Amino acid sequence: MTGPAEIAQLSLMSPLGDLTLTAEAGAIVALDWGRGPRAFQAEWPVLVAARDQLNAYFDGAADPFDIPLRPAGSAFAQTVWRALRAIPQGETRSYGEIARRIGGNPRAVGRACGANPIPIVQPCHRVLAAGGQLGGYSGAGGVETKAALLRLEGALL
Repeated sequence: MTGPAEIAQLSLMSPLGDLTLTAEAGAIVALDWGRGPRAFQAEWPVLVAARDQLNAYFDGAADPFDIPLRPAGSAFAQTVWRALRAIPQGETRSYGEIARRIGGNPRAVGRACGANPIPIVQPCHRVLAAGGQLGGYSGAGGVETKAALLRLEGALL
């Protein structure tokens, strides 16, 4: 990486299908389902570290993520995403619990979860609807993917 405006991607295969990490200025800014364009693929250190940590996660490692993140979003969304990262692996919280913790409302928390640009790493899959219902999931495969991630982490469903 030579300049802060440069963006690169690194795609990887996962049990959920292909994933693509995007980095800018030394931090991960997005994780998307599918393969990114070949022209943008690069093995920047932060991308390689993120790929390796995702592979460790899918192999069952406990909380392997310690990569720099720089997701774009409103101040409220940033607060929600910090709350997501504070949910321990194998545990869940409700939208309402997070809303009470950060001083928001459950629907706004749900919108921020749906707009999460770095799923899995910012674990929006650990957030459930009232009564422990799975609710939605914006990643490929929807609720089935959310359930698979929770099973991988040993969360009770």
